[in-house]
Amino acid sequence: MKWVLRIVGGLALLVVALVAVGFILPSKFKVQRSIDIAAPAERIYGLIADPREWKRWTVWNQRDPSMKIEYSGPASGTGARWSWQSKSEGNGSMEFTDAKPGSQLAYRLSFPDFGLQSNGLLAIAPAGAGSKITWTNEGNLGASPVNRWFGVFMDRMVGSDFEAGLANLKKLAESG
Repeated sequence: MKWVLRIVGGLALLVVALVAVGFILPSKFKVQRSIDIAAPAERIYGLIADPREWKRWTVWNQRDPSMKIEYSGPASGTGARWSWQSKSEGNGSMEFTDAKPGSQLAYRLSFPDFGLQSNGLLAIAPAGAGSKITWTNEGNLGASPVNRWFGVFMDRMVGSDFEAGLANLKKLAESG
């Protein structure tokens, strides 16, 4: 019986320690990836500024082809909005908040089921005969120690999706 109490006590201490560490972890996260694309900025911009084009290059839509998507606002650029429902990828919405043709697209990303919101930017810059695109997403996870633990792993969890999406974007832009 003593060994059961020791195990339970040890587990309780572990949980308390994990929660305590969660409170001192940073509340902010940032994920960023870049790729060089042998295509003009205008061609790349056309693929990122229209939310309907995202399903052609982001991995989330490819992982759930039955994702229910609704579009609203203008067809592209500032104010274009889309929301989705997905059993495997979660429910969320994205609104393009600032569009500068040929150079950048800023967005706000929301996951209401988790109470999370972040801001992103796809920036296009000249690179040799082509362009370099940098995809950044950053946000604040708040005071929750559990959410802050997610922040520690955010780059690992989302970074590979950014890399795969940028690789798909590169293929589309260079073929087209």
